[in-house]
Amino acid sequence: MNLRIKSFYGTSENAVKTQIWIAIAVYALVAIIKKRLKIELSLYTILQIFSVSVFEKIIILQALTDDLYKNQITSDHMQLKIFDS
Repeated sequence: MNLRIKSFYGTSENAVKTQIWIAIAVYALVAIIKKRLKIELSLYTILQIFSVSVFEKIIILQALTDDLYKNQITSDHMQLKIFDS
């Protein structure tokens, strides 16, 4: 399990624990969706697709199988480039 929390919004012990449990719950829910819908994408890719389409009214299965979202996640424009080519 690769659970990554970039930053914490609160600094108290309770705030940090709450954010960790929320991250674990989201990870578990995405794993359940992946298994139930028999999706071949990685959990990381599914989470990335959800982050792109969070405010769109779209069926989950459509978002995960539509090439538009896959291309947005895996295209080169999202990669950092060290040197101009």
